[in-house]
Amino acid sequence: MRARSSVVFAAALLAACGGDEHQDIKAWMVEVSKDMHGRVQPIPEIKPFPIVSYDAGDLPEPFSSGKVVPEKRTGGGGIQPDFDRPKEPLEAYPLESLKMVGVVRKSKALHALIQVDGAVHQVRFGNHLGQSFGVITSITDAQVSVKELVQDPSGQTADWVERIATLQLQDQAQPQKEAKK
Repeated sequence: MRARSSVVFAAALLAACGGDEHQDIKAWMVEVSKDMHGRVQPIPEIKPFPIVSYDAGDLPEPFSSGKVVPEKRTGGGGIQPDFDRPKEPLEAYPLESLKMVGVVRKSKALHALIQVDGAVHQVRFGNHLGQSFGVITSITDAQVSVKELVQDPSGQTADWVERIATLQLQDQAQPQKEAKK
C-alpha cells in the first residue's frame, strides 16, 4: 500500500513541474533575442612564408645525426702524474667512497681520519688518496682539500689538468628510526 501511495505522490510532483508558470520568462527571452544577432569575425588572411634553401656548401648538415668531433692534439708535455710512485692504501678507492669522520692534532699539524670499508685511516698533508692521483693540499677541522690530476675532460688534448675536490666532515650521529607498531 505504501509503495502505491509513493508512486502516486511522485507522479503528482512531476505533473506539477510541467505547468505554464514560467511562460512569462520564456516569452521575454524570445522577445529580447529577436533583435540579437551574433557576429563572427572574418578569418584573417594567412600570408605565406618565403621558402629559403640551405646553401652552405661544405658545412655539415645542421639536422644530421652525425657528431662533430674535434681534432685530438698530442700532449704538450705539461703536468703528468708520477706512474712510478708506489701507491698508498687509500688510492685503491674512488674519492666518492671515502668519508672524513674526524681530525687529530699531532705536534701542531692536523691529521684527518678517513673511513672506508669499515676501517679508519689517518692521513696528513701530502698523502695520496682517490683513484685520480689525488694529493691532500690542506686539512681543516671541517674538510680535506684534494688536488686531483685527470686527463682533459673536453677530450681535445691528451694533457692532464688539475681539479680540486673536498671531503666534508661527516656527522656520525644519525637519527634513529622509530619502529612501526
